[in-house]
Amino acid sequence: MEVITMESKAFKELQAKINVIASYVLDHQESEDINEDEIWVDSYEVCTFLKISDRTLQRLRSKGEVSYSKIRGRNFYKIGEIKRLLESRLIKSTQESMQDLITNHKLHVKERRNTK
Repeated sequence: MEVITMESKAFKELQAKINVIASYVLDHQESEDINEDEIWVDSYEVCTFLKISDRTLQRLRSKGEVSYSKIRGRNFYKIGEIKRLLESRLIKSTQESMQDLITNHKLHVKERRNTK
């Protein structure tokens, strides 16, 4: 392990610059128009806001009717894929539930950013 030492003044200047860069990135990331269909949500969010069971979602995965990605044991789905399921009537839910899913996901992401 290599230890690097620096003056506290230089460290504080470096930290201030990093904070400015991070703020810039976060501000511009929110202002860009993000395609809703490309947002990834987890199984919990899908089940909660669309009012379907875990088993229903598992059945859709098993039959290959929904595409998903598994990361560290959690399943994630694109919003576009969930919309396709609604349109093809593989799951029954309302458009309001879908909008709630998107809105609450965005709020959750914003909340996580603010706590970091």
